[in-house]
Amino acid sequence: MKRREFITLLGGAAIAWPLAARAQQSGAMRRIGVLLSTHEVDPGRRAQLAAFVQRLTELGWTDGRNARLDVRWTAGSVDVGRQHAMELVALAPDVIITDTSYNVAAVQQATRTVPIVFGGVIDPVGAGLVGSLARPGGNTTGFTAFEYAIGAKWLELLKEVAPRVTRAAVLRDSTIAAGIGQFAAIQATAPFGIELSAVGLHDTAAIEPAVAAFARDANGGLVVTAAPFGGNHPDVIPTLAARYKLPAVYPFRYFVNAGGLMSYGSDLASQFRSVAQYVDRILKGEKPADLPVQAPTKYELVINLKTAKALGLTIPPMLLARADEVIE
Repeated sequence: MKRREFITLLGGAAIAWPLAARAQQSGAMRRIGVLLSTHEVDPGRRAQLAAFVQRLTELGWTDGRNARLDVRWTAGSVDVGRQHAMELVALAPDVIITDTSYNVAAVQQATRTVPIVFGGVIDPVGAGLVGSLARPGGNTTGFTAFEYAIGAKWLELLKEVAPRVTRAAVLRDSTIAAGIGQFAAIQATAPFGIELSAVGLHDTAAIEPAVAAFARDANGGLVVTAAPFGGNHPDVIPTLAARYKLPAVYPFRYFVNAGGLMSYGSDLASQFRSVAQYVDRILKGEKPADLPVQAPTKYELVINLKTAKALGLTIPPMLLARADEVIE
């Protein structure tokens, strides 16, 4: 979906959300709460929301006839997330969709009865959000962003695109279970012969000095893990990587759109189409506890050739052939 199209679709952003198709269901109006972790203008999350709305439309849920969406944005603030979670629960929704472990936890604190469906959460079991993937239990289910084993792939890609790299700074948020798990998975890839160090990914002011210190020695590269910080500051790390001439691998394509070298991760917009399907099933009577948490079925490799050229890198032809998208 083109930017102009989904901005038109998403309109003025806030409380009521129009859906365009003719309803196939009948009965009372159903209310759907939406809690998203970024700024309202973030193009990545808006594209994901557009995908959700589009799939919901295809399933027959129409604004003004049988559905109403109440949308809130947290801009990365945990406190704002808690406030909005309580606001949404007070509206008595039939289901709430959300993203990130912080937002899921906030909604769970606000309600243990309203069904919750998440998209793009990394480790819902480790974060204590569900009992297990197969049997989530309670009122929460959804779709994970990836499994921790993807960390090995990030390191492999870094070495493939920049063979001289012998040191890698792993940017992660150590305050969340996913930050610990992703770093542990990357550490397990010792056979690649790359010396690892960790950089905190939650304090903007502290990131540049840490990256600058790391860049003083030669043959360095960056592996950026998934964390709430990235969604709200997609350009910070690519800018630093360019400034200090460091090749970097990212977990999602929005970093590459902001100038990053390459990304490998799940298609989050596609995931939110799946979220819509779970919402549809819940609105038709199924319980979240009976819907297993699902992992992605497709991962995408995105490469920015302009950034590669600025770093003096030549992308191997075989790697270019494997890419799902090449930005020139």
